[in-house]
Amino acid sequence: MGIKERQERDREAVRRAILDAARELFVNEGFQNVSIRKIAERIEYSPAAIYGYFAGKDDIFFALAEEGFRLLGDPAAVRHDPQLQDAPPLERIRAVFWRLYEFSREQPQYFALMFVERSVPRISREYERFAFAREMKQHIIEELRACIEAGDLPHTVDPHIATRALMVGVLGVALLNLSERLLPGENPDLLAADVLNLTLAGLQSGVTLRSPRGVGCALDAAEPVADARQSRVEGGLPPRAAQAS
Repeated sequence: MGIKERQERDREAVRRAILDAARELFVNEGFQNVSIRKIAERIEYSPAAIYGYFAGKDDIFFALAEEGFRLLGDPAAVRHDPQLQDAPPLERIRAVFWRLYEFSREQPQYFALMFVERSVPRISREYERFAFAREMKQHIIEELRACIEAGDLPHTVDPHIATRALMVGVLGVALLNLSERLLPGENPDLLAADVLNLTLAGLQSGVTLRSPRGVGCALDAAEPVADARQSRVEGGLPPRAAQAS
């Protein structure tokens, strides 16, 4: 390995250490309570060294959020899944939202930062950087339109509102699980499946969707669901509700 390659490898290792330390601190202590100095102390570097990799604390969060969305995966990938390639559109929709729930189990820290932590900066500030996240939302809309065209859902269903309803249901179970607010004996996987099935059944029944189209959906403008300026999580959920597993 040449000198340049070694330097690049070492630089990437430091960048990774910064991101890992920041992710853990942001989740456990709350984004607003973490400073660059605290991140530097965690990895035994000077604050000035951190600025050699990131412009500031917000930039570190944006890098983590970008990683999180990519770990979540592209909803369009279900079309190429051998098990779902020939499946009805409604089953692909089910798979997309089940993947969102699985993400909360597999990557609790990323999930907490993206959908729970209320003091993080708005991702919409980095509009171009997160264009791919808006495309993720559009893929879901297209799948729901395919469900309508196939007759699996009534033509009265608005795909945008349906997407929001499905997302909120799945995220609700994920939040209860991560914040340890499930009842004794409750199985979060079964509860998530029930919520997803009930929401899809309701959409199939032609139930009237009364909520208007909104803006700021996490897969649309890529903003956190639990933004402090827009909503409060019931039950006094603190900013660091989801802990590292």
